[in-house]
Amino acid sequence: MGEGFWMPAEWRATVRVAGPEAEHFLQDLVTNDLSKLGEGALLYAALLTPQGKYLFDFFVGREGEGFLLDVAADRAAALVQRLSMYRLRRKVEIAPAGVPVALFWGGEPPEGALADPRDPALGFRLYGLARPEGAAEGSLSAYDALRVARLVPESGAELIPDETYILEAGFERLRGVDFRKGCYVGQEVTARMKHKTELKKGLVRVSVEGEAAPGTPVEAEGKPAGTLHTVAGGEGLAHLRFDRAEGEMQAGAARLRRL
Repeated sequence: MGEGFWMPAEWRATVRVAGPEAEHFLQDLVTNDLSKLGEGALLYAALLTPQGKYLFDFFVGREGEGFLLDVAADRAAALVQRLSMYRLRRKVEIAPAGVPVALFWGGEPPEGALADPRDPALGFRLYGLARPEGAAEGSLSAYDALRVARLVPESGAELIPDETYILEAGFERLRGVDFRKGCYVGQEVTARMKHKTELKKGLVRVSVEGEAAPGTPVEAEGKPAGTLHTVAGGEGLAHLRFDRAEGEMQAGAARLRRL
């Protein structure tokens, strides 16, 4: 070891879902198939509205007979509340876990690190583990640059509750949805978008020349084309209408081109 970058992910929090019915409970709710989740691994998944819109995305890891969910910190309390609403009489306990989350990339991971299932370039996630010996301190800007380069959305940035559709955000490519697992909340709308329609909007990488804040509207030839989100190192992630994303676009004072 002695290589790589480590960074505490203070914008993340953990939620524990435990009890003898925990797996069946989550399997009925989330977009991915928990039966594929082995020990020492992570699964990426989302919880949607009944109308198929994004509410939460999280990493799921096994913990005894239950699971540890790694979610955006500012969405953790709402996730506990939402899951509790679905619990009914199930033998399931849902509560904040308080396990710290850290990220590691660019080197040989320490023992106990779990690979990010979305993209190998994003490295590993560490739960309750100390900083690896010799690892350099990573920065959020460097991690955002990795996300942008690999077209990976983030909660609160590209993923907006009650607005985003996960297929437009790339969840199929990021292994965050399974189309063979059966029913889950929002499954009907998601399956219809997959099999019966052609996506007309979605998350894309763009080059960015000039300054523009995240959330700046994007225009193409004076017409609304979408929204610019994360920007890092002259590139960015934008949610765009594909039919208006072919030439040069503007976001405030910045010029954009699809990559």
